[in-house]
Amino acid sequence: MAHDTPHVPRLLVVDDEPDTCANLSDIFTDVGYHVDVAYDGPSALKLVQQNAYDVALLDLKMPGMSGLDVYREIRRLSAGTVAIVVTAYASSDTAKSVLQAGAWRIVPKPINFAELQSQVDVALKQPLVLVVDDDHELCDSLWDLFREQDYRVCVAHDATAARDRLRQREYQVVLIDMKLPEGDGTRVLQTVRSENPDARTLLITGFAGEMKDLVQQALESGADAVCYKPFDVDQLLKTVEQLSK
Repeated sequence: MAHDTPHVPRLLVVDDEPDTCANLSDIFTDVGYHVDVAYDGPSALKLVQQNAYDVALLDLKMPGMSGLDVYREIRRLSAGTVAIVVTAYASSDTAKSVLQAGAWRIVPKPINFAELQSQVDVALKQPLVLVVDDDHELCDSLWDLFREQDYRVCVAHDATAARDRLRQREYQVVLIDMKLPEGDGTRVLQTVRSENPDARTLLITGFAGEMKDLVQQALESGADAVCYKPFDVDQLLKTVEQLSK
């Protein structure tokens, strides 16, 4: 079923300082965001398993799980969540490590709230892409590639997970592998039409000959484009850019 109500951005604030959580929650709630808070890593990950967060604001140094450990799990559980690390240790090696793991920005403490809100607003304007492919290594590579181009990237490895992702968010572009564990990509294409009809769809396959007829049928029934593996990276990025506009 397609989404009828405007998406309210969801933010997760993870910090062991209750005052920081309260201040950030108040600020972002006042400008229309839905905000949840967690004071430690395990509590944060429970929330991530229950909700699709657009942005996570992560403290770097916390008792138990560090912000780096928390982010690695967030990326695994919710690849489309953009992480902004809010820390007094912005120049530390750990801060650099969390950027290397895929976090987007580091904002130093004491917090400049106007600057932080600006960063969150920029993150939320990044186009949202869903990659549906059972090849985990390829999904990781595409995640890195698209994040470098400032896309938010969600991942699903089968048709069932793709349906769940499509029910949670509104995507600009959905990349659909035409050969999946539960059958071919046409099932996902149908789900996109019902759950996220405004999304543009890009078929991907490494079986050009075997999938020729199926790809042609999908294109005739409304899929927007096709790219073949191994990818011409420049062509892939150009196609996704055109579809995301």
